[in-house]
Amino acid sequence: MAILLTIQQKIPQMTMLKTELLAPAGSLEVIYPAVRMGANAVYLGADIFSARGNAGNFNREQLLEAVKYCHARNVAVHLACNTLIHDDEMESALNLIKYACEIGIDAIIIQDIGLVSLIRKAAPNMTLHASTQMSVHTAEAAKMLYDMGFERVVLARELSKTEIKEIADKLKSMNCPIELEVFVHGALCMSVSGQCYMSAMLGGRSGNRGLCAQPCRLPFNAGGNGHDLSLKDLSLISNLRELHEIGVTSFKIEGRMKRPEYVAAAVSACRQSLDKGFVDEEILERLRAVFSRSGFTDGYYTEKLGPDMFGTRSKDDVTSATNKLLTQIRTSYKDEMPLVPVSFKLEVKNSKPAKLIVCDNDGNSAEAVGDIPETAINTPLSAERCEGYLNKTGGTPFYIDMIECIIDSGLTLSAKSINAMRRDTLQALLSIREKVNPIAFEMPNLPKSATHNTKGMGFRAKFRNGNIPDAFLDCELIYVPMFLADSEIISLMDRGFAIAVEIPRAMFGREDEIENRLKDLQKLGVYEVLASNLGAVALAKKLGMDIHGGFGLNLANTAALEWAESFGMLDVEVSFELTLAQIAKLGGNIPRGIISYGRLPLMLTRNCPAKNDGKGCKNCKIPPIIRDRKGKEFPIICDKKSCEILNCVPLILSDRQSEIKNVDFEILHFNVENSVEISGKFKDYVEKNAPKAEFTRGLYYRGLS
Repeated sequence: MAILLTIQQKIPQMTMLKTELLAPAGSLEVIYPAVRMGANAVYLGADIFSARGNAGNFNREQLLEAVKYCHARNVAVHLACNTLIHDDEMESALNLIKYACEIGIDAIIIQDIGLVSLIRKAAPNMTLHASTQMSVHTAEAAKMLYDMGFERVVLARELSKTEIKEIADKLKSMNCPIELEVFVHGALCMSVSGQCYMSAMLGGRSGNRGLCAQPCRLPFNAGGNGHDLSLKDLSLISNLRELHEIGVTSFKIEGRMKRPEYVAAAVSACRQSLDKGFVDEEILERLRAVFSRSGFTDGYYTEKLGPDMFGTRSKDDVTSATNKLLTQIRTSYKDEMPLVPVSFKLEVKNSKPAKLIVCDNDGNSAEAVGDIPETAINTPLSAERCEGYLNKTGGTPFYIDMIECIIDSGLTLSAKSINAMRRDTLQALLSIREKVNPIAFEMPNLPKSATHNTKGMGFRAKFRNGNIPDAFLDCELIYVPMFLADSEIISLMDRGFAIAVEIPRAMFGREDEIENRLKDLQKLGVYEVLASNLGAVALAKKLGMDIHGGFGLNLANTAALEWAESFGMLDVEVSFELTLAQIAKLGGNIPRGIISYGRLPLMLTRNCPAKNDGKGCKNCKIPPIIRDRKGKEFPIICDKKSCEILNCVPLILSDRQSEIKNVDFEILHFNVENSVEISGKFKDYVEKNAPKAEFTRGLYYRGLS
């Protein structure tokens, strides 16, 4: 008997770096190009609770098919359940998570903090990723989420290279192993994700609920190109290895509403960047042609903000995606790619049926039995001939890592028999790899709604400076900027005001500065803060300060309020995207308030639209404004670090206070009013006067679509 052993290696298509290339999939047809062009993972949404509600998305059957297809090819599947959840939807959301556990989804991408707390109870072994909708842009926020059970955080897209590195370095010094995920290509919103309320306020379709109507792509003029809220698409494809060195684990491509050819082109470019450290100009040009908005930008990453970041979809951008180009791209992913290494062991022994065993490197194996070999008349079967038959894995996702042949001498076996065994074993192995690995899930008790009872409603007010009339001494709390001069803060406290300082919602690159300022404020006797992002909450808790949760936390259900109470907050502002009826039904014990006066913040931006004229801040009016196509004027509050774009008219509920139920306090926001207007508005609320000028009731009555 002769024993012959041969080994053959093929170069796999995946990078040797320990990284994840994460591709979008808005529908089942996009899964195939994403996987075949080299994605390590895909993210997708179900037909409910997805931040891309207008994408094709996946029903239950399609989710299962996607998981089976991807897992068979060593590709992970992340389910985006990344919208805010209302109390009457929480059971449906948990049922979706239950199904995700049943089919072995690899991770859930989450925005809603209330849903997070329930998933931790229901499925403690499910991997959670913090959505970019959580607006995370500091190390303390990432560490806080890790302590809550998250394994990964998707960082805000507005971060620079320096800031991403600072976050990664701080987390390392904290011994916090949370993974960092960064968007590296695709559409770039003007607003920080999770902090945009423009679509909701102007059209009743909320980005926090997955139905953004993208009003920012319409004409808005602040003195620039007339589309001063429309940014070019982000592209950091040439920086992937640099990001990896900084500490980024996952490189995410935006585009769940894009066509399959776009996903194929973007994955192909990112794959080459990771594998080779560069991208061919031809591949980049193909990507630009298939979709761009006047080209791409890396402005946030390189800290080059301003006019070069703004762009729109031009006629040339649209026509560049020719049928010829799209056909070329489709051709590139029409066939299976060799993604999974396998080993064959062929046994051909005298008087016994031939046997072929195939194994993958995950411990799976399959076996097929063939014909009984015959005595060779001329040339006996050799290992070399067998390799030729077994190497043909085309049409499958497998490539050969090793072939071992054990053949008794003087025998022969037909090519037909060997080929049949090869096909049968590979098909059986593929079926084994498609089997799902469920995750344990036990439905938790849902929080009880409509259980909160208030003893009465007080007033609070928020100001941009220290010029506060004495009439507001009757307010239970006054919010002022944390960087207000010490002398002004001391003066306000001496006058008898109960002061809390507001931590900026945008803390980009300022975490140390803000922490030091809070320590100084404590020395002045200020111990209360208004915290409207997770980074601010984490920092305030670290310093032992009293926390009032702000609207930017997007607390929209009873479970979220219970989380805030358990975290130690004194009270919270609930989401102003809820109706008064929904607010009245919220349960939990924590005191809660609503914004009942002021120009609501529609966007939180890092790029000031007023700088799109190329002149920077030099000739900027205070406050600057931006006009829509109908001539409506939206004030811009800019502190040269970030901007808030305010609504064109104020929210007023002065005459509707009796209709506000189960709320402990109202908050009045004063941003652009003069001293006379401030005093007058407060008097209107005290006397419950009806508004006299143009105003809005916000979403408190009309709600969302």
